[in-house]
Amino acid sequence: MLSSEIEQEIKELNDLFSDSPPEEILSFFINKYGNKIAFATSMGAEDQILTHIIAGIDPKTRIITLDTGRLFPETIDLIETTNSRYNINIKVFFPDAGLVESMVNTKGINLFYASIENRKECCHIRKILPLTRAMSGTDAWISGLRSEQSVTRNDLKLLEWDKNFNLVKINPLRSWSEEQVWEYIHTHNIPYNKLHDKNYPSIGCQPCTRAVNSGDDIRAGRWWWEQPEHKECGLHKKND
Repeated sequence: MLSSEIEQEIKELNDLFSDSPPEEILSFFINKYGNKIAFATSMGAEDQILTHIIAGIDPKTRIITLDTGRLFPETIDLIETTNSRYNINIKVFFPDAGLVESMVNTKGINLFYASIENRKECCHIRKILPLTRAMSGTDAWISGLRSEQSVTRNDLKLLEWDKNFNLVKINPLRSWSEEQVWEYIHTHNIPYNKLHDKNYPSIGCQPCTRAVNSGDDIRAGRWWWEQPEHKECGLHKKND
């Protein structure tokens, strides 16, 4: 439940940091929340930038990622590369094996192609439940979302209340463009998923991700059989 005090604080902090760079934003909130803040990374380009910045502020900051069991090998390899580069330990959370087995044996291993409902069930078991467990005891989480990524994210604010997880959500790169992301990565020699060089601008689970054509929307290769307004797994569900 969002109290009036938290709501007012969110408004004030959004105003205070409206034009601040991500380094300043992250430094403030990491100091504010201490061990009650976590960064949830999907190992995407934006998240690699945030990992780079966070490691420079406090490498002990809790960073978590989800291994759904259907990730690309390149994504798995990047976890190890990133840990080594920044001398950190990204905590990996897995879905409940029993729930995955039951789902697959009931609806098929590639159930997500059959319907939106099936796809959301798969995302719920492989992503949302593990993230809920990972965020237990946490008051705030850092996200790499950007407004221009999709129609479901075009009204992002720096600071939001995520009622789905009952946390303050921080989006330091919300206003960045794709060009800014890659300029920063190349300037700072930040490790990134090599699938990005093969026309994969947005990378999720392997069977639900494909390369895109030049000029396509950034997330055109994610759940390509669905309409754009449905292309979220539930981790970043918009508040009603």
